[in-house]
Amino acid sequence: MNIKHILGRSELSLIAGQAMLERGLEPDFPAAALHELQAIAHAGQDADPRVRDMTAWAWCSIDNDDSNDLDQLTVAERLPDGQTKVWVAVADVDVLVAKDCALDAHAKRNTTSVYTSTRIFPMLPDRLCTDLTSLNPHQERLAVVVEMVINAAAEVIYSQLFRAKVHNKAKLAYDAVSDWIEGDGVLPEAAETFTGIAEQLKLQDAVAQQLRARRHAQGSLEFETMQPHAVFEGERLVALRQQVQNRARQLIEEFMIAANTCTAQFLADHGHASLRRVVRSPERWQRIVALAATYGESLPADADSSALEAFLVKRHKTDPLRFPDLSLVIVKLMGSGEYVVEQPHREAIGHFGLSVRDYTHSTAPNRRYPDLVTQRMIKSLLMEAPVPYSTAELEALALHCTRQEDAARKVERRMRKSEAALMLTGHIGHVFEAVVAGKTASGTWVRVFTPPVEGMLTSFTTDYEVGELLHVKLIHTNVEQGFIDFAAVH
Repeated sequence: MNIKHILGRSELSLIAGQAMLERGLEPDFPAAALHELQAIAHAGQDADPRVRDMTAWAWCSIDNDDSNDLDQLTVAERLPDGQTKVWVAVADVDVLVAKDCALDAHAKRNTTSVYTSTRIFPMLPDRLCTDLTSLNPHQERLAVVVEMVINAAAEVIYSQLFRAKVHNKAKLAYDAVSDWIEGDGVLPEAAETFTGIAEQLKLQDAVAQQLRARRHAQGSLEFETMQPHAVFEGERLVALRQQVQNRARQLIEEFMIAANTCTAQFLADHGHASLRRVVRSPERWQRIVALAATYGESLPADADSSALEAFLVKRHKTDPLRFPDLSLVIVKLMGSGEYVVEQPHREAIGHFGLSVRDYTHSTAPNRRYPDLVTQRMIKSLLMEAPVPYSTAELEALALHCTRQEDAARKVERRMRKSEAALMLTGHIGHVFEAVVAGKTASGTWVRVFTPPVEGMLTSFTTDYEVGELLHVKLIHTNVEQGFIDFAAVH
């Protein structure tokens, strides 16, 4: 690929497509999958009397402003004695995408949707993931529902799974909902159209914050990493904005973690193997201990998520400016998550970062293939049908999904670098405030505060330390390669 003059959005889309191919991912749908798509006339339907009718309930979705692949809805009910019942409805994708069909084969190949600022590479065609299998507002859809009873101590004391028909009463966005919850904005217009949504949001937020507090008390880790989102006006890149964690994002995150835990336990309780998402106890824990010691903090000799979370909280309060860089170092030392097959009645590996023992991916079947696999396993139990995957198949899928998800992350990270390089094109010679973000055998890396970009320090005479503040001058960018080079300014 040879792009001599990078202009904007269209050229970045070409780079993204090439990056997909280089990582072994398919940017486009094969003809056989598109042919199957043409034969699908309407959303999934099922006359099975076991499918409950929950279409009158006050369901709502909360997602990104530009998200149209809606995988889950939530609703809650206050119970006596400080208990709350929460329902999470997950889109039934399997009803239209059968195992081993051509659409399934493409989804299995990529295993995930890949999101870049200029082009989304969906795991399933738009007509499915943003329409016929999406829990769109004012549409009746089939779903797998996770019902949970949460007590006053934020413990899930009961759960069950079942199939249902649902109806999204309000499509909402994270930032607008969060602003309203925090008292900084008005109730989103979509929430005003159905009586009870406002009360729902307040109740769900309260329960989510209790779940969150309990998780962190048990050692769930809180990081802050740089993943700026590119903003375009037509072809022109006009800004890079860092996604900020907020109350609405936390609400969905907590309910999804709880639902994924209940799903894993449901499969185990019924004697089924499951495709689990795990983050192992860090093998490089001693390096994390040594890193904490450089800040004057002492961590236990054995891996302890609660102690690590306390250290992270303290560092975030003490030095929020450098916390993203510390987060990145800790994340790398912990190691990546992976998919594994776990058998019932055996000790689970667990998810070290979330501090949960039982955890699977099940709440995003339009976007992630492991979720679709898990959905098929769940439905086989609910419909009293044969198990759709053997243990050998699950083992092969675990390795494949781990590999392809890593490839997808690299494509997304690669594109963020190209977006950053494009943002700085035309600013050669400008001086920026920065912090030394990392040092490797290949060089020293700096993070610029405004705009939020990272680059290599290629010209300097001083051996800078990680965390050191300095001024740097932009000397080179390469959008196609995603390179940004700075020189230290004394």
